[in-house]
Amino acid sequence: MNRRTLLHATTALGAATLTAGTATRADAAAAASPGRKRPSRVHVVLFDGVEELDFTAPYEVFAASGYFADREVQVRYVTLDGPRTVEAAYGTRLRVDHGWAPEEADLLVVPGGGYARREDPGVWAEIRRGSLPRALAAAARPGLTVGALCTGVMLLSAAGLTTGRPCTTHHRARADLERQGGVLKNARVVDDGDLVTAGGVTSGLDLALWLVRRELGADAAVGLEEMLEYEARGTVWTARNSR
Repeated sequence: MNRRTLLHATTALGAATLTAGTATRADAAAAASPGRKRPSRVHVVLFDGVEELDFTAPYEVFAASGYFADREVQVRYVTLDGPRTVEAAYGTRLRVDHGWAPEEADLLVVPGGGYARREDPGVWAEIRRGSLPRALAAAARPGLTVGALCTGVMLLSAAGLTTGRPCTTHHRARADLERQGGVLKNARVVDDGDLVTAGGVTSGLDLALWLVRRELGADAAVGLEEMLEYEARGTVWTARNSR
């Protein structure tokens, strides 16, 4: 792809993170052939009090990844309560157009937010409400990878998805994660096959870049790093049987 096309795509993707629509590679869809792989479908889960960078960074990485791979990637924001407006941790209001449909996803990404403010909207409020952890527990199935970053991992813990499994989270929540049965690994990203977790806020970039590398190939990840002017950092811990 030439530089002008890439810069145009980057500008468009920046705007896409402020909407809740599905991001696709339009030119690839137009040229799709019967032999082309089906799109990879990524759902980023939102809730009131979610941290802005937690959800925008992975969204942009996945939305842009189709420009560097031979497989279309469809990304959408979803909420458990159906289409609605979500208010994030710092007041950003975002209209989400898609409801909960994990059966239509290949990857669920769960951001964090609000873990230090137990009385406010955020992870603690969602744990107390119980609906999202129950939905996450019920979503698990063969073929679905569940990813989480920062304190979004604590929602997976509340769902029982990290019990007895290698994982990580924001440094201030690691003791809680371990106490609740997670097998804590001192790594920025922990890949245990269908469960992939990452550390604090900016690690959403590294989580997404790792999953792009794993699913779409190293060339796609390198292309994204160049476009974003960001090099993946930290250790990635992988289980022997991880893909």
